[in-house]
Amino acid sequence: MDPRPPCGSWRSQHKQVTSMSDFSLILQEEPMSPLRPPERSARKAKEKKGTFWGIEVAEALHWHGWELGKEFTKHLSLKNVHVKTQKLSYRPPATRFFITVFPQPIVLSPGMSLTLPIIFRPLEKKEYEDSICFEKPEGEFSVALRATLPRHKLLFPDTIQLPLCAVHDFTEASFPLCNVGDLITLFNWETASPFHLTPVSGMLEPGSECVVKVTFQPQMALVYDAIAVCWFGDNEEWKRTIKLRAIAKYPHLLVSVLGDLCEDVEPGDFRDVLCFGSVAVGATVERHVEICNPSMNPLFLDLFGTCHSDTTKPAILWPRHLSWYRTNMARGLTFYPPDILSSMLREGKLQMDENRALKLPPQVPEDKPPEEYPYIDPMTEYFHDGITSDLTIFPPHVSVSVREFDFGCCVRLQEVEPLPLCLTNHTKGKITVTWTCRPESPFRVTPETCDIPPLKSTAFRLIFQPSQLNTLYAAELEGFAFYKVLRHYSNIEEDSTMCPSWCLTIRLRGHTFEADRQHFIPHYVLDSPKVFPAVGLNTNTYRSVLLWNVGTSPITFCMNQDICPSVLVKPCSGYVAPGAHQIFLLSTQPVDMATHQHILSLQLNSYPKYTQEILLRSNGESLLLLLEGDGNLYFKPTCVGTSTTRTYTIKNCTRLPMHFKWKIQESDSKVLSVKPATGVIQPSEALAQAWTFTPGKETKYLLRSWVSVWRPQGSSAPESPESTRYTLRVIGEGALGTIGAQEEQLDLGNILVGGLQSCDLVLLNNGTCSLNYILHVEQMITGPCDPEEVLSDPLALELDHYKGMIPARSKAIVQVTVSPARQLHYTWPISYTISMPKALDPANTVGEQQALCCVVATGVYPSVCVTDVCAAGSARGISKLHLWRLFALETLNQYLERDPTSAELTYRVPTRHSICPVPPVHAPVLLDFNFGAAPIEAEPSVVILMLENNGVVPVEWTFLFPSDQKIDVEHWAENTEFNPSELHQMRVQDNQLFSVSPKSGRLFPGQEQTVQLSHRHDFVGTDRLPVLLKVSHGREILLNFIGVTVEQEQRYVHFTSTKHLFTSIAIGSSSPPKQIYELYNGGSMAVAYEVQLDSVMKIQEENFQHPVFVCLNPKGEILPGMTSHIEWVFSPLEARTYSVDVPIHILEGDSALITFQGIGYDPNIMGQTAQFDQVLSPSVTPGSSKLTVPGQTAFLSQHRICLGNIPVYSKSSRLIFLNNASESEAVIFAWHVGASSASETLQIVPEMGVVQPGDGTHCIITLQASGNPCFYNADLVCEVVMQQPLAKYEKALQEWEAEKERQTVEFTITEQDLGAESNLKQHARSSSDSSAEEKLTKSPALTRQCKTLPPIKNLPAPNAPVSRSQRRHLMDKEASRLWAKPEPPKSHLLHLGVTARSHSMDDFLSNFCSELPKYFLCRHLKEMVGDKAVDRRKDEGGVRTDPVLLALAGSSEQEMQVVTDLLAAVIRGLLEDTQFHQAASRSLDEPLPYFQQVRAAGSAKHQGRKQSLGGSSRASPSPAPCAKDKSGEEEEGERQEECEMSLVTSPRAAGEEPPDSLRDILQQEQLREEKETITRLPAFGNLLELVLENTLQNIMVEASRGEVVLTARPRVIALPPSSAQRGISPATPGHPASLLRTSGPGPSLHTEGKETEGHPQMVLSA
Repeated sequence: MDPRPPCGSWRSQHKQVTSMSDFSLILQEEPMSPLRPPERSARKAKEKKGTFWGIEVAEALHWHGWELGKEFTKHLSLKNVHVKTQKLSYRPPATRFFITVFPQPIVLSPGMSLTLPIIFRPLEKKEYEDSICFEKPEGEFSVALRATLPRHKLLFPDTIQLPLCAVHDFTEASFPLCNVGDLITLFNWETASPFHLTPVSGMLEPGSECVVKVTFQPQMALVYDAIAVCWFGDNEEWKRTIKLRAIAKYPHLLVSVLGDLCEDVEPGDFRDVLCFGSVAVGATVERHVEICNPSMNPLFLDLFGTCHSDTTKPAILWPRHLSWYRTNMARGLTFYPPDILSSMLREGKLQMDENRALKLPPQVPEDKPPEEYPYIDPMTEYFHDGITSDLTIFPPHVSVSVREFDFGCCVRLQEVEPLPLCLTNHTKGKITVTWTCRPESPFRVTPETCDIPPLKSTAFRLIFQPSQLNTLYAAELEGFAFYKVLRHYSNIEEDSTMCPSWCLTIRLRGHTFEADRQHFIPHYVLDSPKVFPAVGLNTNTYRSVLLWNVGTSPITFCMNQDICPSVLVKPCSGYVAPGAHQIFLLSTQPVDMATHQHILSLQLNSYPKYTQEILLRSNGESLLLLLEGDGNLYFKPTCVGTSTTRTYTIKNCTRLPMHFKWKIQESDSKVLSVKPATGVIQPSEALAQAWTFTPGKETKYLLRSWVSVWRPQGSSAPESPESTRYTLRVIGEGALGTIGAQEEQLDLGNILVGGLQSCDLVLLNNGTCSLNYILHVEQMITGPCDPEEVLSDPLALELDHYKGMIPARSKAIVQVTVSPARQLHYTWPISYTISMPKALDPANTVGEQQALCCVVATGVYPSVCVTDVCAAGSARGISKLHLWRLFALETLNQYLERDPTSAELTYRVPTRHSICPVPPVHAPVLLDFNFGAAPIEAEPSVVILMLENNGVVPVEWTFLFPSDQKIDVEHWAENTEFNPSELHQMRVQDNQLFSVSPKSGRLFPGQEQTVQLSHRHDFVGTDRLPVLLKVSHGREILLNFIGVTVEQEQRYVHFTSTKHLFTSIAIGSSSPPKQIYELYNGGSMAVAYEVQLDSVMKIQEENFQHPVFVCLNPKGEILPGMTSHIEWVFSPLEARTYSVDVPIHILEGDSALITFQGIGYDPNIMGQTAQFDQVLSPSVTPGSSKLTVPGQTAFLSQHRICLGNIPVYSKSSRLIFLNNASESEAVIFAWHVGASSASETLQIVPEMGVVQPGDGTHCIITLQASGNPCFYNADLVCEVVMQQPLAKYEKALQEWEAEKERQTVEFTITEQDLGAESNLKQHARSSSDSSAEEKLTKSPALTRQCKTLPPIKNLPAPNAPVSRSQRRHLMDKEASRLWAKPEPPKSHLLHLGVTARSHSMDDFLSNFCSELPKYFLCRHLKEMVGDKAVDRRKDEGGVRTDPVLLALAGSSEQEMQVVTDLLAAVIRGLLEDTQFHQAASRSLDEPLPYFQQVRAAGSAKHQGRKQSLGGSSRASPSPAPCAKDKSGEEEEGERQEECEMSLVTSPRAAGEEPPDSLRDILQQEQLREEKETITRLPAFGNLLELVLENTLQNIMVEASRGEVVLTARPRVIALPPSSAQRGISPATPGHPASLLRTSGPGPSLHTEGKETEGHPQMVLSA
């Protein structure tokens, strides 16, 4: 019989493939290198740089941590890293938030750098992005500019590749999770199985990191590509993903053939062909195959093959047969031989499944499905083989009685006793056993082949035949058992019935060492562990031990298991070839938690001295879980409908992983939840779990939950007896709460329109639970606006967050940012709702909206106005009112008060934005700033404006000349072609004809600042310059500076406008007021003017001879630098606009055609809108006493007196003060009234005087209104000069005049100068009208002959040269030769404007009746002043003032006759009417009425005399005289004498004497009547008014000097009884106590009352 098995080399007993390393070590593929965080935060990280065409520059600039309202600058460095010089240019950023210097060409030498500042100005809380572009000839490149907000940012790799993993095994990898943001960040991972991340959640501080471990535990052999999501942020609102990639495979081996390949075999990925090549008959060839287990897990290897002989031809064994065999073995069918199985198939006792494996037919009803071959743990299958241990997974088909044999010491080589071996057949068929052995092996089995019947045993003998002494022998023999029916393939009817052979392995050893001979000394390395891995109770644990033979001789080993039966060792015996190694697998099963020590004895080379002990320890681990807080979980009070999440830690206190699962009662599942509810806890791991408490109502909760833990090995479940359960008590409370604001109203005040202002809104939660809130903002805009228009405005209030959470009993801060878009009042009601996302009712996830607070603010534009103006230099003669009109300041203020247009806000701050010589402006308003006129070479015309911030926010203002708005460019880029306007502006700017100082400034609310504007008169002509008044973030107004310069002797009147509008007059006015038109003489010569009235007369003819326009002084003269008033009367007939063009001729000068306009209105139609009380134009301003000119030392207490509306014949006085601010010099002042008409009505006392240093004086200005209604507008000029310079000037002038007189009569003539004398005479004849001193000084010869003093100079300057420097040089040179006439000291002119409007008595009583008692009327002036004025005007050839008289004078003779006849008829009828006579008599006999006191003085006197004397004498009702009228004084004397006579007149007729009592009564009555008569006299009224006026003026003067404290508190003095005082008269009867109140002049006294001996005592203390 062929000794080889017929079915080939099937090995049913598996071989384990392991490596030489320790079995407990698990090698991993090096994880993919993750992205590491930067060593420092991104904020401080160095900007990444790049190189573009030789220019090294940062690729981007980042701004972090910026704030609103500030500037943040970064520097961009450009470096030339090229070897050549680089030229480049750049374009600035496109947006206005990033600013840099104006682009200029850049030239960089090799190695040089340039730093470019980039300024970031944020206006809103958002992220900004822009770029700056650089241009080179090679191309363009840009640098990104980014400004980011603080945000959450986590850094981790995008992908993680895990090592290759076997199914049901696990691999791990890790990566760092870095917080590179600016905020504390919470994170939470979401992953899908089979990937697990640890930790699942956590919190990272800015700049910190943690290591996240990824565990891959596949259940199927697949390629896994999963996504893990990381939610992070304050509320985990941000997310980022990471890809997890891994490959899972079933356990497998890699087989490769060592050595060279055959020539006819193509190479592949693996050498999968074992080629022996040509082998001679009888020869033996060996080939080696390398088998690799890449999974580092234990695997069993099935080696099978089929070989044929001449007589034995078995069926070929394929891999499918192995699969069927395992399934059939699991179903118990492999114990039947193939022939029996085939017959059972034929008979239907067996069936095939879908995989063609055999199975028993199903029972009725159907039983459970047929069993499948289970997954068996490799270590369990390896040890549970029925030999090493008593346990086996499947019963063996063939068993061996003994597996290891030791022949011991066999010194007698030929007398070795064989050892018995018994094999048992456990199958239902006959099997054949065949043993294989090498021919040179000393060990063999007899018989080599044997058949064993079913269920029978057979004995074999083991033969040991050593060949030499003192040698070690060891071998491993294999036998193959198979069903005999498989010897030929024809016996197999069905493939699925085939059964592979079973491999039987025995180990044999022995030695031939003699007793006195030492065995071979083993040279080895033993690598053994000390401790078994921790496992649960009654669970196997494994270790591996490595024996490495490092010697040159083989080593035999034997492990004595009897010494330590608790540890299973496999293999127990064997040998190790030189250089080879042997791995021992150890297994033990702890039965308790105590630590056990295991000692294994390893004998080497069959020699007791070569015994090595192996010491190991093991213990069992029980289930032990530690709950935080002793199993109690407390939740803070939580708002109903919301949830509270807190972490709760459970800790695995063992060295083994545990499975856990939480169980929550179904009734509590809506209130309580945990995440994760199930999972694995690694050894000694503390797992933080997120518990969520969601109360559904306002109550307290006590809940219970359980957690079950068990080991992952085996099939134990949470409900199995091997699991352990722990109880957790959960305590919580559902509550309700409200939110309040710390301030119910936040008033941000005034905010610049377009600007930003922030404040903190503090939210308060005084409840016991945290509240999730949602804020709602509404907007209401009020003010002068269209309500429908502002409804579409976007919300001007922004909150940094609208949703949030406030912890219990704490506060939260919400930043409120307001940016109003209009100059209106904003109100933002803020309300809130409580968010309840977990509410039981989905419709009630948000609570009711409740009011929280209100934010109010007012959008404002920066505002500035002109409050006062004064002039100096050549313009010092111009009055304030005229200056106000020249510079259109009223219109300017009106425009400044308006809101700016969008075009004006194109450049919110002054910016150079144009390359044109005349930059375009966006100002919609153009105003003239007229500096007036002055002769050439005169002082500059200086106008000083007082600017005041009349707004509520700081304001920045700037006067921008065209050059200030122009961008400076290279000369080659400028346009050289200019139009005349541009050339004129360039000339004005180059010569600095106009100047402003200061040109810009900043004013806080209420602050004032003076601005000096000047115009230099260097060139004859009209100079113009457009100047832009720019208010930052406000208005732009274009000011047209205009100045006129005339020749020295040119007569010039400066007309500011060709139109003049009179004040509107009501039609039907009996006495229209007199109005004024001003003319200003801007030259150096007096000017005579004449108004041509032809067009005025034409208007009169068109209006039925009614004088609509009347000029009262059509001719006049204007002094140099002064203003003259042309008086007009406008009397309209109809309610319309009248217009007349009137030529005004200037003698020897330029005339002008002025259009005068007036508007007549009907007061009955206009009603309340009629401006009857308008005194002057709205441009009149009270002015400020703070505004001064440089060098001014004297100041008026006020610059304008407005008396308002006054009645005719009234007298009004005002008190002002002139103060000398100098501490060392006195000043002399003199008042100049100006026009003659003003001198008649205005009186100033004193008119001149001296004010000592640091002192002041008072001046009284009195306006005596005439009888005609009139507009009064007088400019009083107070000329002030320093006293010392004036005294020096007068002394020098006297010396100069004396020298002048001496030089006139004393001179020397030489013969050489005779010709000059003749020339002098000829010159004198041609200039006969010149003075003597002028003739002398014009002769150079006479000048050179003066020996004593330089000649007197009193000549006009010669023609001025073109250049100012040349003129100045010649003047200085001439001044050194001539003795000029002393110049008077420079004086300062202080202007005082007096304005008023007088009304007729009828108009005044109709409109201002309540104000009549405020005025004193000089009734005696009506006839006197009127007659004198008419006579004077007749003498002067003027026009009569009364329009009625003017109308009568222009009437025809027939019209006069009609009027005379009508009046005569009326008077005649009254004289003949008796009823009229009786009514007049009855009126005289009526008793005195209450209003009798207002009757005329004459009537009162007549009535008194009639009652007393019965006479009919009448007193003259002549009024009191004026103080200046001489005739009035004489008449006053007569009136006084008459009054004295009346006092001594007897009340009865002569000769009659009444009784004494009656006489006394009559005398008292007469005295009373005489007193009343005196009080009604005008003289008495004038005297009384004068006394009161002087008294009040004295009090005011004393108060100004500090002698009287008008605001002092009144003091009360209690007087003592009369008996306690001496020299004090007793109290008046009926008044037991008298009180004296003192508050008058002098220091105030402190009065203190004391009681002394029962009587009060008065004590005065200063």
